[in-house]
Amino acid sequence: MMSDVLRSERRGRSAHHRLRCACAPFCMSSVDERGCMRELSLHVLDALENSLEAGATVIELTIREDTGADRLSITLGDNGRGMNAVQLDRIFNPFFTTRRTRHVGLGIPLFKAAAERCNGNLTITSQLGEGTTLRAHFQYSHIDRAPLGDTTGMLLAIILAGSCDLHYIHRIDGERFEFDTRELRAELGAIPLTHPEVRRWLQEFIAQAEDKLRRKSQ
Repeated sequence: MMSDVLRSERRGRSAHHRLRCACAPFCMSSVDERGCMRELSLHVLDALENSLEAGATVIELTIREDTGADRLSITLGDNGRGMNAVQLDRIFNPFFTTRRTRHVGLGIPLFKAAAERCNGNLTITSQLGEGTTLRAHFQYSHIDRAPLGDTTGMLLAIILAGSCDLHYIHRIDGERFEFDTRELRAELGAIPLTHPEVRRWLQEFIAQAEDKLRRKSQ
């Protein structure tokens, strides 16, 4: 429990747990023989990294699995620097990127192709100086839809980057899991989210909550 983390820090106990975060989205083992991501969480992680690169201080991520409507929706919004009309017009060009860490922009075009392959779509809206919103939709039951995958690793990779807050909502039909790192920071006070005991707690908390959500929705 979070109270145990706080007590551990106050007693000055050292912790040696280390978390293996999600790997870089574009390593070769992450891509199948068709050049598609093996997990949707890798597409989302790349989009989250785009938000970090854009200087976002708050990211809102909502994943909704609606089996009745046969629809999987992913919405990601940030308050980063946004894009102008020219940048937005070129965002689906694989040879264009706004990121400084690589010279090609394969991430968004691959994400869009994955959605369209599953009778869905991907749209991006952005306002310079205000932020960007990405919306991706998939046919839930489509044979080519990749599994959602390691959402715990995806979330931890962004949370432990330490440069922004994340508000996450995951809905499966009528069930829901939600957390906000701003609430965690308020409870922890001066203790950072990267503290080893906090990292261990976060990993267990998210993994257990995601598993419980999946089981309750079955």
